[in-house]
Amino acid sequence: MTADILCFVMKIISGLQVRWRGCTPEAKQRVYFANHTSHLDFMALWAALPRDIRRTVRPVAAKDYWDRGKIKSYLAHKVIRAVLIERQKKVYHHGENHPLDQMLAALREGASLIIFPEGTRRDGGEKGPGPFKSGLYHLSREYPQAEYVPVFLNNLSRILPKGEFLPVPIIGSAVFGAPLALPADESKEDFLARARQAVAELNDESDD
Repeated sequence: MTADILCFVMKIISGLQVRWRGCTPEAKQRVYFANHTSHLDFMALWAALPRDIRRTVRPVAAKDYWDRGKIKSYLAHKVIRAVLIERQKKVYHHGENHPLDQMLAALREGASLIIFPEGTRRDGGEKGPGPFKSGLYHLSREYPQAEYVPVFLNNLSRILPKGEFLPVPIIGSAVFGAPLALPADESKEDFLARARQAVAELNDESDD
């Protein structure tokens, strides 16, 4: 019930328009990867999914942000069931709490994921994502049985500008593209460039 209420509120705030351009909403195990411009990104993408699919999808988010404060921590752990990762390498340099291991564990338990390959929010990211970090490549290599679906999120940084706490109602959108596969002979650099381009091409306002 709490999840349904949260999704309803999220859709009201964002006016989220959802378009499935290269695939359809199906109960398949997927990794949805998107551009990242706002702390609302993973909640908006999660809320954009149909209810029966959303129940198996776990967003990957920064532990230092979502574990700060009782309300955010409750939402992340109990409602959204996010995979919370440490962003500081010194925390996992001995192999403990490594983000890739956490994501693979969630996939092996049957969950789908929402990830942001840029690794952090980027100003201007709604014109196109920045360079992708290597995590998406390694995830695709280690767990090829999932579908890897690009998503472009638009206007969410305007709804919750950086440094602001209260959202501003503005129409946002989430556009889902065709799944990407990782051929055995494709290099990490080529795959990440292709994945980044797949997200960028879903931007309806790229020529504005």
